[in-house]
Amino acid sequence: MATPYTPEVTGGGVKANIQRVGGYLAGMVMPNIGAFIAWGLITALFIPTGWLPNKEFGALVDPTINVLLPVLIGYTGGRMVHGQRGAVVGAVATIGVVVGAGIPMFLGAMIMGPAAAYVLKLIDGFIQERTKAGFEMLVDNFSAGIIGAAAAVFGNWAIKPIVKHVTTWAGSGVEWLIHHHLLPLASVLIEPAKVLFLNNAINHGVLGPLGVTEAAKHGKSILFMLESNPGPGLGVLLAYLLFGPKRLRPSVPAAIVIQFLGGIHEIYFPYILMKPRLIFAAMAGGAAGIGTFMVTGAGLVATPAPGSIFAYAAETPRGGYFGVFLGVLIAAGVSFAVGSVLLGFGRLAGDQEEEEAVAEDEPVAVTAEGPATTTRTDETPAAETAPHGA
Repeated sequence: MATPYTPEVTGGGVKANIQRVGGYLAGMVMPNIGAFIAWGLITALFIPTGWLPNKEFGALVDPTINVLLPVLIGYTGGRMVHGQRGAVVGAVATIGVVVGAGIPMFLGAMIMGPAAAYVLKLIDGFIQERTKAGFEMLVDNFSAGIIGAAAAVFGNWAIKPIVKHVTTWAGSGVEWLIHHHLLPLASVLIEPAKVLFLNNAINHGVLGPLGVTEAAKHGKSILFMLESNPGPGLGVLLAYLLFGPKRLRPSVPAAIVIQFLGGIHEIYFPYILMKPRLIFAAMAGGAAGIGTFMVTGAGLVATPAPGSIFAYAAETPRGGYFGVFLGVLIAAGVSFAVGSVLLGFGRLAGDQEEEEAVAEDEPVAVTAEGPATTTRTDETPAAETAPHGA
């Protein structure tokens, strides 16, 4: 399906199906990008390590990321499936996976919102023709309430544990790579997990504790930089800024400031969800950055929270700035280069469809040299437009 953020996908095959899934995910996330920016600003400013630490304002951070943003995504996903009724049921269903999760349940919201709305759509199609006149509002309200409540309970009982299990699995995979000295390959797991908003679970649940142990022995640890490197996200956003869909480019500069300077990486995840192939750019940039950290012997003394370039500078041990900043720079450069290629330097970003649509509106004349676009006006003499001998 076409959305204001992605063109309509035609045809079949794996590529088309991936594009449809990515477009659907983008359709749930991108309309709420303003809420993500608001959360990013609040986080960057008011958390204890922010620019203007404030305990009262900082209390807004966790409820926003853990409750508001997932519910907005579930609401939007439900609306895409079944209008306003689907939106309400999608939001109620999302609460089921949010409450008590302890991690941002964006993946759960993307599942429960549309799924609950689809069930309601089926039920509505079955009961509407069988509802007697005068009972429509009563039946509509109770059917939505019953389905919403059932979906919330089901989400809390079944979907939430599955998503948390996926989070644990991703963290275990990263830990295995670390123990087997395959750190650059960790990006193969870390970057996709980050895009599913599992970044905090990986960083603070796995990499952070391991890094603390290593830093206690050696005074620094590369593990603090595996997930928090702002370079890959910066490269993806720069590729979007120069070669992404033109209608989205105006939103990118603000995202770059929040991501690279503020350290709020979640701001670039929706951009990858909209173009899933860009995950390979993030993976390549992450691997290049980790490889650079390894070669230069770079490390940080503690977890940079949030993962901004300023936090990196603050946590870098004396004499270690070259390796740290070089790793960030190379990660951004590789991610930008790969992202630019994956976007076709603008030709694959969604603008081509717009250009073709404009071209179809113009008449085409066939000449000896081939097709040529022409423009006719009412002042063109009839003798010049008629065939010779007419």
